Amino acid sequence: MINPVWLRSFCTLVEVGNFTRTAERLHMTQSGVSQHVRKLEEQLELSLLVRQGKQFTLTDAGERLYREANVIVESLSDLERRVGADPAFEGLVRIMSPGSVGLKLYPHLLTLQQRHPGLIIDYRFAPNSDVERAIAEYRVDVGIMTKPASRDEVGFKPVGEEALLLVTPEGMEEPSWDQLMALGFIDHPDGAHHAGLLLGANYSEFHHSNQFPPAGFSNQISLILEPVSRGLGFTVLPAYAIEAFQQPEKVKTHRLATPASETLFLSFRRNQPLPNRVSTVIDAMREGLGLSAGDSPEMV
Repeated sequence: MINPVWLRSFCTLVEVGNFTRTAERLHMTQSGVSQHVRKLEEQLELSLLVRQGKQFTLTDAGERLYREANVIVESLSDLERRVGADPAFEGLVRIMSPGSVGLKLYPHLLTLQQRHPGLIIDYRFAPNSDVERAIAEYRVDVGIMTKPASRDEVGFKPVGEEALLLVTPEGMEEPSWDQLMALGFIDHPDGAHHAGLLLGANYSEFHHSNQFPPAGFSNQISLILEPVSRGLGFTVLPAYAIEAFQQPEKVKTHRLATPASETLFLSFRRNQPLPNRVSTVIDAMREGLGLSAGDSPEMV
């Protein structure tokens, strides 16, 4: 295989026409340029130059090599520029988060993509454990979780709080324990956890969500409030999921006396430099959560 550095020296020599000026352009010695040409000739077992004092002319083999090699040298130079490029508004950014915060952030990031069509947003909804695993396995660039990362290779930083709220059918004011028991619980994958945080802090009778009669279950974040809106039960959800519901007039959201919330953690691979496009998206995510952009994450 021909050394591309030798090819670059040869092509530059042909273009400049002088060993001294070639050496200056390539920041080499003149003997270094001569050595590269000589090594090419030895490898190819062909004469490439006819030397005439300080001047030279190309042999037929030299002419053919220059035509072929010049394309290769230009391609390598372009490859070097492309590999070194780190545009802030171009390329694929893969994001993963639980559904509630995803409902909040995904439309905001699509607006960013509309402004910069070269930036491609790939957003997946998943529970915390899947988010953390995907980051550790290099399958996503950045994630949001509602708990600190447990894997050593995943770093995290708190970037906000999301309130947990009680949601009942419309018309219910300050629901009592008995009213909740009569309604029944619309469960979801995080239902027991959310109910424990909020209801446990506000109802002395509460021990576990299993105390309530089951009234339904949905694992689709955008559909959990559908049975609530039809009067079939109540649930506890993060605020962003409630904000995204298309029929807010058909449900009643309650902020209880003792608030409860989940911390949102920006999470990504520890000790891995962030490309500029990922930093751009992180700034947009912070903006979407009502925070100031430009704060570079520090890994925990």
